[in-house]
Amino acid sequence: MSTANVLVVDDEADIRALIDEILSEEGYKVTVAGDADEARQARGGDKFDLVLLDIWMPGTDGISLLREWSEPGDLDCPVVMMSGHGTVDTAVEATRLGAFDFVEKPLSLAKLLRTVERAIGSSRKVSGSARGLLPSLLAPIGRSPLMKALREKAQQFAAHDSPVLFIGEPGTGRGAFARYIHNMGPHEDGPLVTLLAASITDSNAEEQLFGSESRGDIYSGYFERAKNGTIIIDELTDLCDQAQKLIMSVLEQGEFVRVGGHTRVRLTARILATANTNYEKAMDNGTLRRELVSNLNTLTVKVPPLREYAEDVPELLAYYVDRLVDSEGLRFRRFSVAAQNRLRNYPWPDNVRELKNLVRRLLMADTSDEITLEEVEGEISAATVTDEPLIKQDLLSLPLREAREQFERAYLQQQLALCDGKVGKLAQRVGMERTHLYRKLRSLGVDFKSAGSSSD
Repeated sequence: MSTANVLVVDDEADIRALIDEILSEEGYKVTVAGDADEARQARGGDKFDLVLLDIWMPGTDGISLLREWSEPGDLDCPVVMMSGHGTVDTAVEATRLGAFDFVEKPLSLAKLLRTVERAIGSSRKVSGSARGLLPSLLAPIGRSPLMKALREKAQQFAAHDSPVLFIGEPGTGRGAFARYIHNMGPHEDGPLVTLLAASITDSNAEEQLFGSESRGDIYSGYFERAKNGTIIIDELTDLCDQAQKLIMSVLEQGEFVRVGGHTRVRLTARILATANTNYEKAMDNGTLRRELVSNLNTLTVKVPPLREYAEDVPELLAYYVDRLVDSEGLRFRRFSVAAQNRLRNYPWPDNVRELKNLVRRLLMADTSDEITLEEVEGEISAATVTDEPLIKQDLLSLPLREAREQFERAYLQQQLALCDGKVGKLAQRVGMERTHLYRKLRSLGVDFKSAGSSSD
């Protein structure tokens, strides 16, 4: 049983008590501190094998305390950072200062114990600590069961070298999951190259993908630039036919020849690809080769639309506020509770990309420290698109009567299609008297005559 000495620094008493109980049961000696002053006092009177350090604390925060210990060379044990969410800049700074790893709150006890064991058992110094910290902070944001399951799936896939196909609506963060797999996988030290499918044409596809050589001069194509790394093919359905054939040949043969050259170049990059939710229609109409998809979907990740994990919206809002303040120098503003609740019930037709752009616009408004419900309403009403499918429409922005009519129209149109345009069958399906149903369809402007026969 371990006798390692662990210092837990966190301003939340419940968190300290929980970690103390869990680690003590595992045989560790645990000392707890509620703030930076107590942590300094504890380190002054004892030697520790590991420090679990919360980032966000009143007074001196965790990053500042880590800097205080590391810059004079006083960091004599691994430090694992703890936080509800972290920005890329925070990850880079913590890594530079010598943090060993990062665990998210709410804590996964299994992950906490694994991290503690790995940190204490490792003899790695500051220079070797970046691998553990950066990928975890670059992970797609969200604490919902759906996002946790997706991250776990991505982590499993990262260990393999097979192609992965990411399927989802535009703006859902398919590329973020692809980059996460790259950062977690065996190719993390290699280059990450993104191929925008729409930029390749039939006339330039071979040179762009395979490269070229002439009189000893070599131009590297996408596959060669991704040597020993990862290439992400962004939006398969935008690939021209020639590019599809060339990529398929590389996947099947594992090598290629530059234009104008004779030497066969081996493919050493892992291939990841994204596709929108209509990719099967593209295969049916022949614009996307089915055999190409078969080569790329060895492993598949379905990235959900934001409306399916709306409980993560407040965390995403906070994350993008921090990120845009840090990266673009915008003024910090916080969302009011009412504004957050409104956005949790917004359908986000353009998904996470729309959320990020909304946050940017609201930070640029720079009117007050708090983002109000009224500001949010003004932004999302300006962006409302009425020809979106019902599931993407913001019915909460409409008066009750209009919202009800929108729903009834979309509902009956879909049900009518399922009934092959037969109103009699529709009446049975929706539980309405046929005469009343005819009247309702006319009032809503639903064209039931062109949908098919109105008889049973």
